[in-house]
Amino acid sequence: MNELLPVDRFLHTLHLVAREGEHLLWSWHRLAGLTIDTDWVRRLDRDPEMAERLEAFVSRFGRMQDTIADKLLPRWLLAQAETPGSRIETLNRAEKLGVLPDVEQWLEARKLRNRLVHEYMTDPAGFAESINLALQFTPMLIEVYNRVRNNALERMKIEADTLPLALPVSG
Repeated sequence: MNELLPVDRFLHTLHLVAREGEHLLWSWHRLAGLTIDTDWVRRLDRDPEMAERLEAFVSRFGRMQDTIADKLLPRWLLAQAETPGSRIETLNRAEKLGVLPDVEQWLEARKLRNRLVHEYMTDPAGFAESINLALQFTPMLIEVYNRVRNNALERMKIEADTLPLALPVSG
């Protein structure tokens, strides 16, 4: 089997992240207008549909974040003939090149992703806080995708018709 060129691997991953972003935004919109507090979390045991809605959001939030950090950003650097380093080095380089708004904010969102998995049944107040923070961090994930896409278009000179569409944060 032929090995994909770095640009092709990057484009494949960018399309994957676009689909993940569409799904994340759909789940985000289904929760964003709700008042999520301790009582809301406690009611999840009696509301399986809402629990599934929340589970979809948490899963999609974590998946998109993982795909961006573990695959998209390293492949984006490789497609530009750069050598990605460790995860933190890749994040720092992405920030320097303007596609990641803030490494510290990204790392905070990463810790949040881990808390969302572990606080669910043990700390309703902490879990409600984590959900609300994840809802606030979701636009950052979409923004990183859009910035990488724009970089591919403007800096890498990749034709627009080979790129997935930009994602709207508000809709």
